[in-house]
Amino acid sequence: MINMDLDREIPVLDWTPHLAARTRRMKGSAIRELLKLTQQPDVISLAGGLPAPEFFPLREVEEACRYVLQQDGQKALQYSPTEGYLPLREWLATSMHKYGVPAVPANVLLTNGSQQALDLIGKVFINRDDYIITGRPTYLGAIQAWNAYGARYHTVNLDDDGMVVDEVEHAYEKVLAESGRPPKFVYVLPNFHNPAGTTLSLERREKLAEVATRLDLPIVEDDPYGQLRYEGEDLPPICTFVPERTMYLGTFSKTLTPGLRLGWIVCPEVLMQRFVTAKQGADLHTGTFVQYVANDICQRGFLKPHVQRLRQVYRERRDTMLEALAEFWPEGCSWTQPQGGLFLWARVPEPINTTDFLDRALEEKVAYVPGVSFFPNQDGGFNAMRLNFSYSPPDVIVEGIRRLGIALKRELGEL
Repeated sequence: MINMDLDREIPVLDWTPHLAARTRRMKGSAIRELLKLTQQPDVISLAGGLPAPEFFPLREVEEACRYVLQQDGQKALQYSPTEGYLPLREWLATSMHKYGVPAVPANVLLTNGSQQALDLIGKVFINRDDYIITGRPTYLGAIQAWNAYGARYHTVNLDDDGMVVDEVEHAYEKVLAESGRPPKFVYVLPNFHNPAGTTLSLERREKLAEVATRLDLPIVEDDPYGQLRYEGEDLPPICTFVPERTMYLGTFSKTLTPGLRLGWIVCPEVLMQRFVTAKQGADLHTGTFVQYVANDICQRGFLKPHVQRLRQVYRERRDTMLEALAEFWPEGCSWTQPQGGLFLWARVPEPINTTDFLDRALEEKVAYVPGVSFFPNQDGGFNAMRLNFSYSPPDVIVEGIRRLGIALKRELGEL
C-alpha cells in the first residue's frame, strides 16, 4: 500500500524557465475572456460570434447519431484517415461547385473547425518574424493562431468594399524592403468580414488575384460566412481566379452547429500532404463519429433548407440592430451595413476609447468586443466595436442597443 502524506507541504515549481519561448507570444482570446464576464443572466452580450442556439438542428442530429450507430457504428467509432471521411469530402466538393470553388475530394482536408485550419497554415508556412499581409481590422482567431509561430503583420485598410487591394502591392514592397524576404501570404475574409461586416467587391477580388499572381504571393481565403447572404448576389470566391495559389477555408460552425467542430481546407494537391503530416502531429484525424453524423445530415438534404431558414432569421436580426442603432445611438456614430454574416462594425466619437468604455457598458448590463482587439499591431480600432446580431432575438437586440446608447450619451455628457 502506498502511504501518502496529504498534509505534507508540496513545493511550488516555477514552470516559466521550462516553457518554450513561443509561449510568450501566446495570448488568450479577448473575446473568450470577455464572455466570462457576460455569463450573468442580466447582461446582454452582443460580443460573441455565436449562432442562434434555438435553431440548432437537435432532432436531425439525434436521428443522425442513432442512424450512424445502427448502420456504421463500428466504423464510426474507429480511427479514420487523416484527410477525413471520403463521402463527406465528396459531398463538400460537390456543394462548393455551386460557388465555383474548384474542389475535388483529393484536395479537401477536414479539420477541427476552421480554427485548426488556420493553425495548420501557421505550422506549415510561418517561420519566426515572417510577415503576413492582413486587413486592418482582421479576424482575431487568425492573429491568435499565427502569433504562436512568431508571425509579424503588415496591414492594409478596409473600406465599405472590403480590403483596399490597391495597398497590397505597397505592403509587399515595404515588407520586402524591411525584412529582406517577401510576405508569406495575404489573408482575406471576402464575405461579410469578421469583424467589419464588409464584402470584398468583384473588382477587388479580380485585382487581388492579379496582384498575387504578379507578386507570386499565396492567398488564404477564409470564408466561414459565405452561405449566410441576406441580400445581393453571390460573388465568385477568389480561388476561382487563382486556384493554384489559394488556400480556401470553410466550416460547418455557422450553418450546422459549432459544437461538431468541423471545418475544412481546400488547397492545391501539392500542399495536401504537408497539411496532412502537420495534422497527424496534432490529432491524427478529426473525430470520425462527428464526420459520419455531419455526412448523414448533409446527404439527407437537410442543410440547404436549414441555411435558408437561418438566412431569414439572421436577416431580421440584422435589420433590427440597424434600426435600433439609428433610433438609440447619439450623433457622431456610424456603422457598416453588412450584406450577410453575423457582425457589424460600429464607430463612436473619437473621445471615447471603446476598451475603457466597456466598463461603462457593463454597468448598463451590455457587452461588445472593443475594436483594438482586431488590429494585429494594436494600432487602431480605439473608437470602434464589433457587434453580433445573430445570437440574440430581436427584442433583446433592441434592448442591448438601447442600453449602449444610454451609456454612450452619458459618456458624451448628453444625459
